[in-house]
Amino acid sequence: MSAIPREAVISAAREVGDAALGQWRHLRGGGALDRWSKADESLVCEVDIETDRRLKAMLGAIDPEAGWLSEETADDPTRLTRRRIWCVDPIDGTRDFLRGREGWAVSIALVDSGRPVFGVLYAPARDELWVGEQGRGATLNGLNVAAGKRDTLTGARVPAHDLPKVDSDLTKVFQPNSIALRMAMVASDQADLVATLRWGFEWDIAAATLIAGEAGATVTDAFGQPLAFNTRRAQAFGVLASVPAIHAAAVERLAERARSIA
Repeated sequence: MSAIPREAVISAAREVGDAALGQWRHLRGGGALDRWSKADESLVCEVDIETDRRLKAMLGAIDPEAGWLSEETADDPTRLTRRRIWCVDPIDGTRDFLRGREGWAVSIALVDSGRPVFGVLYAPARDELWVGEQGRGATLNGLNVAAGKRDTLTGARVPAHDLPKVDSDLTKVFQPNSIALRMAMVASDQADLVATLRWGFEWDIAAATLIAGEAGATVTDAFGQPLAFNTRRAQAFGVLASVPAIHAAAVERLAERARSIA
């Protein structure tokens, strides 16, 4: 594939996202959708499955040679033999989707040689379309975005409902359920720091990792190490996305907690 088919990928994200938005409005109006819990107790609903099915067909037609890694598809290890893969979370933030809240998004990344090179994050309930391309920056609804310039960890804005006492010097801001949207908040100077301390999957963060990085944020795992994609386990321990000047201090603060959990 000589050039990234930007508009085709964006169109696919919009098409499935707008269809999901209709179902979300149906729920908010008192309608019902089939839903169930997975083995890990995460929620899934029929919209996750249908969105996944449609994206696999559309993205597969855009780049038939790319492998496929998605939250809602059984993993096919042949993806490991592919230079490129689509790394997709059809509905990131399913809990917010099912609760009628706005903090969910369609997340699509094209990964090449272990690194995201193009990412789209579409949050139709928030009317937000995030796009990032390697070496070309990141945009929100067509306008360039850039991470903030904070240089001290104290006072950093963190999307959170609650913070532990040890982090009481940080500042809570609105927290969408979607981890990808939280990372995008760092990309657009709506937050300074996002950190998770658990094993997570590549599809949750692939697109947002590129978007935040292209906006000037620093993005690593919880230990401050570079993230890799299309790995055998398709997992990493935590993600830490922040404005550059506080990243080292955040890694240091979280190091003991990260070691005890990992």
